[in-house]
Amino acid sequence: VDSVVVGGSDITLYTTSAVVQVRALAADLIRVRANRGRSLGPDRSAAVVKHDWLPLRWSALETNRSVWLRTDELDVEISKDPLRITFFDKLGQVINAEDSVGGLKWEGASFRVTKVLPVGEAYYGFGEKAGRLNKRSAAMTMWNSDIPGYAADTDPLYQSIPFFYGIRDSTAYGIFCDNSFWSSFDMGKESPNRFSFGADSGDVNYYFFYGPLPRTVLTRFTELVGRMSLPPLWSLGYQQCRWSYAPERKVREIARTFREKKIPADVIYLDIDYMDGYRVFTWNKEKFPHPASLIKDLADEGFKVAVIIDPGIKVDSSYEVYRSGLAGDRFLKRPDGHIYIGKVWPGECAFPDYSSAASRVWWGKQFAGLVAAGVRGWWTDMNEPSVFDVPGHTVALDVVHYDDGYRTPHARNHNLYGLRMTQATYDGVRALRPDERPFILTRASYAGGQRYAAAWTGDNMASWEHLRMAIPMCLNLSISGQPFVGSDIGGFIGSPDGELYARWLQLGVFTPLMRTHTVINSADQEPWSYGPVFERINRKSIELRYQLMPYLYSSMQQATLSGIPPMRPLVFDYPGDPRAENEETEFLFGDNMLVAPVTRPGVRKRSVYLPPGAWRDFWTGSLLQGGREIVASAPLDTIPLYVRAGSVIPLQPTMQFVDGTPFRQLILQVYPGNSDAGLLYEDDGTSFAYEHGAYLKRSFSCSEERGLVSMGLTYTGGKYRPPDRLLEVRFLGVEREPAVVMANERRLPHLTGESIPAGQEGWTYDRRSGRIVARVRDSSSGLYLSAEGRY
Repeated sequence: VDSVVVGGSDITLYTTSAVVQVRALAADLIRVRANRGRSLGPDRSAAVVKHDWLPLRWSALETNRSVWLRTDELDVEISKDPLRITFFDKLGQVINAEDSVGGLKWEGASFRVTKVLPVGEAYYGFGEKAGRLNKRSAAMTMWNSDIPGYAADTDPLYQSIPFFYGIRDSTAYGIFCDNSFWSSFDMGKESPNRFSFGADSGDVNYYFFYGPLPRTVLTRFTELVGRMSLPPLWSLGYQQCRWSYAPERKVREIARTFREKKIPADVIYLDIDYMDGYRVFTWNKEKFPHPASLIKDLADEGFKVAVIIDPGIKVDSSYEVYRSGLAGDRFLKRPDGHIYIGKVWPGECAFPDYSSAASRVWWGKQFAGLVAAGVRGWWTDMNEPSVFDVPGHTVALDVVHYDDGYRTPHARNHNLYGLRMTQATYDGVRALRPDERPFILTRASYAGGQRYAAAWTGDNMASWEHLRMAIPMCLNLSISGQPFVGSDIGGFIGSPDGELYARWLQLGVFTPLMRTHTVINSADQEPWSYGPVFERINRKSIELRYQLMPYLYSSMQQATLSGIPPMRPLVFDYPGDPRAENEETEFLFGDNMLVAPVTRPGVRKRSVYLPPGAWRDFWTGSLLQGGREIVASAPLDTIPLYVRAGSVIPLQPTMQFVDGTPFRQLILQVYPGNSDAGLLYEDDGTSFAYEHGAYLKRSFSCSEERGLVSMGLTYTGGKYRPPDRLLEVRFLGVEREPAVVMANERRLPHLTGESIPAGQEGWTYDRRSGRIVARVRDSSSGLYLSAEGRY
């Protein structure tokens, strides 16, 4: 360090060859930028959406050997010779430190930051990565790539999220290297004592987040890069897809079979064969002669139609989308100014330049015809971008993007292409249908992509290995800021047998995106495709998904506020538990449920680790003590599920699709114990009225003491009011019939039958199942219900 300048909230250090800036954005968030020369480059990011931070209390202190930046939560030491950055907590403990030998280095245009790898530190996140959950000792790259049939050691894949957690001794921090060039992360593979990250080009630009809890890190990270918008409720329903459902009569047959067999479903996808010669925004008139009539008929049966949208625009002078794009200068160009042409499904194609705001607006307007036909969902694919028959299978690296006027090469924009495509799609569809929340599913993206789209784990395979891989892949994506995730149920490539499909579908119940998808020429892969026994099992699984919809929807709404996803690894909530550190065969679902899927053939029992605390079996309510492993029964039709004692799980009766006849009943399943038991969120499920207060939010509480179990439901905000209905409150795990059940200090009538007559208040007790069932009229103003007995 030659000189130091202390600014408004940052410290800038000059060396003989570079400039380094360390800035406090918040007490627990530090940004580090560096560049060769005497000035930093332009401050530009497609990921970061928050630029204005509240005034911060901080101080700077310079000594002969170091410069210190201090906030209320962190002390940052910048040593001068050599320049090294170390992050301390307020007790003086090192959280993260640059390696004394490595530190920050450039080689040509590339840079690398090398840090100390402490004993016992584990690493998570990194977006979409195959293999195990804990990435310690792994090396990974960030370069969006179309890799069908990937394996556990395949890297990179479709999405790039250069953000990760370090967790050691129950303390978590995060690092986000916001650089969209080809980048890499070595988490101890080359050396067991250090980890490093860097990129081929561009500025050094990374953010350091201090927890100490993982959820604190994620909340701050998603504050920086943005959070998911609340999706339409129907997008959380079951979705059916294949390459391809065509012609029209096949689509009708699939929809009719779902309804005849009473298997719930909400979405049917149309893959590339719905288009005219793979020309995006068109219809194949032979296979789909009357698309609007088809979509309307399906809508009458409760189905929403989603269509695939690829970025490649066929070079065809008779094709209006190509002509208008050419006339408006909307396509990527080579350095000599000619349109870049690459081959994909339609043949020779031009590619929209989504880095131009004008091109994004143009793209959004192309959806008018599909929106008018009634299409409700948008599946953006091939947007790594993937190009056939060229080295690297993507756009040439020197192709020029407008990039907000900076005119930068594809090398900088490659990892951003899918993100910007979904941005253009989201904005365009919302402009065309302003009163309805868009649903977009994307294969490729970058950090912050959750603002526009859900994501899935790409072209997986129909194998037990890929079923097992789906869990850590979805978990790491979830805690990388993308809460709306899932995998192709049953596997995309190949054909699963009945057992593999059934077990995968059971996992899919608990992934926010629940979609079956399979490749062309594979065997049928619908829930009824494996015979009557599996059809019954699969119907039961999908029915469970619809019963859990109030719980899942409430969890998704929380993700829009905090970034905390419904699906998360045990280590996220239990960072100090060594047993949770590498647990990747089970996971948490929302705040109060634990899911333990079966992922091996022929298995009818499995070990389950229950974290510390009291738990109850979801199915029976039986009490179990945590902090230990148990052996769970897992017959073919059942997935082991557990609930924190003291929780209330909101459910609904099974429906064939989520926006069918409004249900007149909400079920609150109480698992006795002492807890603040969660939240219940409701709105109209489709519009943006919730942004203006048209929602209803209520909180649960639960207590158990001296034979009295109580459940509270308290209004906490919003002006939405659900339809007139009864609440059905179920107390599970009750050993003895209660003497009395009270609702808001009013004694409910005791009914002696096994069920309560429709529309009537009262309560019953089933000794065989140990269950109290009480019905009481719903009131948004609140409910306090108690039952006296033995639990």
